[in-house]
Amino acid sequence: MAGAFCHVAYDGSQMNKSSLWLLVALLATSAGICAQAPAGARPNVKDAPRIVCFGDSLTAGFGLDSGQSYPDLLQQQLDRQGYRYHVINLGISGDTTQDGLARLAMVVAEHPRIVVLEFGANDGLRGLPVSVAQNNQARMIETLRKAGSQVVLAGMTLPPNYGPDYVTRFTAMYPDLANKYQLPLIPFLLAGVATKPDLMQADGLHPNAAGTKLVVENVMRALQPLLRR
Repeated sequence: MAGAFCHVAYDGSQMNKSSLWLLVALLATSAGICAQAPAGARPNVKDAPRIVCFGDSLTAGFGLDSGQSYPDLLQQQLDRQGYRYHVINLGISGDTTQDGLARLAMVVAEHPRIVVLEFGANDGLRGLPVSVAQNNQARMIETLRKAGSQVVLAGMTLPPNYGPDYVTRFTAMYPDLANKYQLPLIPFLLAGVATKPDLMQADGLHPNAAGTKLVVENVMRALQPLLRR
């Protein structure tokens, strides 16, 4: 119906004054209708509750095209399911837990409702003490909770060549933190992805575009109980 009003032609010589005013009114009304956002357009969620995805290259979207990081795909998933949240990507490639601590004020400044905390992989790959990584993450969790944010903790593991003792202690760090602070836990962010070469980039460390879609599913399972429509 609105489309019919958007292209109205008339012959002024055949219209009286009353008819002309009626046409003007119809055109004014239809102009408002034609200016509406197209069906399916994404609503403006800039003022919606914020979800900050805070981490390293796995959050930043290393090696992926723009718009393919897991926070980008998470925003799309939330939109499709009717959740009104604004997802912010605060991932930086190469960051350790110590770097995360240094950037924590940036996260707090966003006043996020929820923070998906994803750190530790770079500590592990550099062979840094697990106790240091665990302490740094504990400090991040405490600061974020004190600021009023709910924290979802993303777990990681390491390749077996780092030795069974180190890998075991590193992997256990995440459930230990989740239990201590009663946090929702993503047991392994790359579950169902890391062991499948067709879902990983050539470096074997980062998911490709197809793998990132599965990462979002892993995140959503932990996030869903915290979401409000």
